[in-house]
Amino acid sequence: MDILSTFKKKRLKLEDIEVKLKPADYLELYQFVHQQREAGRLKPVKNSGSNGKNPELYQAYTLVEQPIDTAKYEEELRYQMRLKIDYYLNHMKQYEKDREALLQLNSFLINSKQLLEVEASLNERAFQIWQREKFLQKEGGKTLLKNVGLTASDLNFYETAEPIAYYTQHKKTPQTVLIIENKDTFYSMRKHLLEGNKNLLGVNIGTLIYGGGKNVTKAFRDFAMSVEPYLLHQENEFFYFGDLDYEGIQIYHSLARVATVHPFVPGYQRMLTKASGKGLPKTKKGQNRNLDPKFFDYFGIEEQAAMKAVLEADDYIPQEILSIIDF
Repeated sequence: MDILSTFKKKRLKLEDIEVKLKPADYLELYQFVHQQREAGRLKPVKNSGSNGKNPELYQAYTLVEQPIDTAKYEEELRYQMRLKIDYYLNHMKQYEKDREALLQLNSFLINSKQLLEVEASLNERAFQIWQREKFLQKEGGKTLLKNVGLTASDLNFYETAEPIAYYTQHKKTPQTVLIIENKDTFYSMRKHLLEGNKNLLGVNIGTLIYGGGKNVTKAFRDFAMSVEPYLLHQENEFFYFGDLDYEGIQIYHSLARVATVHPFVPGYQRMLTKASGKGLPKTKKGQNRNLDPKFFDYFGIEEQAAMKAVLEADDYIPQEILSIIDF
């Protein structure tokens, strides 16, 4: 194995080389370093000083970048790959880095293409091709696919979301479904219903869904795969209830782009009432302040003004302003 190619950094301590090489004795270490210097792969860092041994070595070396054998790689790309190769013909350095993964993908498409006939999850497909289940999700696999012009559809995989957590009050349809942004509010509302109450703030709720902040939008893309059939009834009404801040409203609009959902007006009204005259926490930094005005259209003029006053003061009203006694 070429141990120098396994290093990610350019400056190598002598002890780093020794750990990788695992020489039987010092002479083997010296001969290896000397050979790599002769081959132009290692250059001594002279100000690192000598190791004080005989024959001496420097304490550190610079790993010299090697020229790429473009002719060999170009031939491999043109005659072995059943992939779109334009990007890599123009980026040979990147091809050298991605080569092993590309060869695995190419082999899969030649020898195991029949597996693509059955849809698989992103991690399942990654393991089939690369024997690394996180390759597409966290190890740059999606960029590699883009470089060769392949999509999720081409490899017939789907992305999974965390399963939706929900509490069912009843399964009659059609029914009203309430999606809650925060965990504390979800548990308090659930406790209220478990105590035999039918309504939340005057509304009969059939099912409570825990949204979990921004994760809710991704979860709703897989909604049909995550829930019982009664929740898919076409006449069910869905409402969303979250913090009254820029992020909470952005989450609502993000969700509204993938599902028919409305703000839970009684919840926001109760939050405004309880917040009146109270000191409020400051809005977290970095929130996207470009709001779609459609959210406010669900409320009266005075309520709209009160909401905008909170936001413009850089304050926000957390859902946790409400507790079980409010429901």
